[in-house]
Amino acid sequence: MIEMIRSRAKACRARVGIGIADGTASESLISDIESARRFADVVLIGDERELSATGTDLEIIHSDKPEVELVDRLVSRRIDAAVRGTLGATKTLGYLKSALGVSRLDRLALLTTANGVPFFLVPVGIDEGNSVADRVDLVSKSVNAIRRFGIPEKVAVLSGGRFEDAGRSEIVDQSLADGEVVAERLCERGIDAKHYGILIEDAIRDANVIVAPDGITGNLIFRTLVFLGGGGGFGAPVLADLVFVDTSRVKVKFSDAIMLASALVWDAEL
Repeated sequence: MIEMIRSRAKACRARVGIGIADGTASESLISDIESARRFADVVLIGDERELSATGTDLEIIHSDKPEVELVDRLVSRRIDAAVRGTLGATKTLGYLKSALGVSRLDRLALLTTANGVPFFLVPVGIDEGNSVADRVDLVSKSVNAIRRFGIPEKVAVLSGGRFEDAGRSEIVDQSLADGEVVAERLCERGIDAKHYGILIEDAIRDANVIVAPDGITGNLIFRTLVFLGGGGGFGAPVLADLVFVDTSRVKVKFSDAIMLASALVWDAEL
């Protein structure tokens, strides 16, 4: 799956802008971004003096408001794709929502386990997927994107307990019931989905799309895996017409996110 995405990124070589917040432009960070030149024509957006001091020969676009500059250039098609980079989430995603005229952004994260097994995860934003209907719609959008990569989906729906835990807690009971409904509705839409309860360790062996019970849980799965558990994060593309890959500013390597962004541009042109 990852090799297919790499190949498409190389074939596209999109013009990808990445935001760099003040005080974050270390030589190691920029060196990693430079390594993504095999996938894309990379444009750094941030403080020109700070970025130039790293010795990079990448194109630099100076801005005192890189969050605005990054989104404006994406919306006006002056860049093919955008990666949030080290910019703060609140301002950047807030401005992106305003530019797109939407009240909420849906995202799909591409991760790998500590053993290198790749999978997609939804929801990953704390305000995403907090109802059965939201999760069904989010997974449907995600599957459409995944299928366009030529990757057949196998969806694992998670909930708050084992099936035999029914009756132990009203919260667990509701979560189990919701998980069943989500899986059933996805199957009705022609999506290969199965409810696994809380057994994420079984789900990851069978599926390539993991559906968390809600956005907070999904965000915790992501953070635990990537920041504590030795897993990897490629970024979380926003499910929209434009290609915007969200990243955590805690991340120190962004070449994978740039690769993913370039591959999505290739996909968008199909």
